[in-house]
Amino acid sequence: MINIRKMLRSFGYAFEGVSSLFGYENNARFHLLAAIGVLFAGIGFDIDSNEWALIVLAIGGVWAAEAFNTALEKLCDLVSLGVHPQIKAIKDLAAAGVLIMAGVAVVIGVLIFGEKIMRLLLNPM
Repeated sequence: MINIRKMLRSFGYAFEGVSSLFGYENNARFHLLAAIGVLFAGIGFDIDSNEWALIVLAIGGVWAAEAFNTALEKLCDLVSLGVHPQIKAIKDLAAAGVLIMAGVAVVIGVLIFGEKIMRLLLNPM
């Protein structure tokens, strides 16, 4: 049986996490602003449903990667007050995950918007 009350409480915790991520984490705020810009570009260029699906997956992937990175950083800071080479490696790897996902998102953006932007620049209205 599904415990609805427990499930709703879990959603509440998740929304607190989202609020904390965008409320306190500078990089997450940057990704949020970038996502808003991409959403407006998608509307302006009237992209199709497949392109929207890729954009939404890319945005969600970057935000998820940023959330995992932030969680790992906070956990590392909790368990190690000083500088430790393993903690540095863990933080660097988590940051690499965000960088990789953000790079994939940029490639998706170039594939979707690149030709449209070039056409607009070469053939202005």
